[in-house]
Amino acid sequence: QVQLVESGGGLVQPGGSLRLSCNASGSIFSINRSGWYRQAPGKERELVAAITSGGSTIYADSVKGRFTISRDNAKNTMDLQMNRLKPEDTAVYYCNALAHTVVGGLYNYWGQGTQVTVSS
Repeated sequence: QVQLVESGGGLVQPGGSLRLSCNASGSIFSINRSGWYRQAPGKERELVAAITSGGSTIYADSVKGRFTISRDNAKNTMDLQMNRLKPEDTAVYYCNALAHTVVGGLYNYWGQGTQVTVSS
């Protein structure tokens, strides 16, 4: 009923910037909370940043001050602005959302992920 699609990943040099976007579509009534996770090969998936419908945010210590999460409730989109990227930021980044459908269901949704590679 709800689909999440990430975009904006790619290859960037250390110190560079990327902006990831997540578009939600389908039978959406509202999105409660949403966030970005990442997973590097052989590593556990970790929370990068999260945001509520009211705009409250949290960040992993490793990205605080460099990444900014935002969302547009009217468009059901969410962005992650990533600045001063480091090689250790290399991972697959996943969009996540806790959403209500138009018929009242509440489910946790995941996108398919987008690759971010930080390398010279």
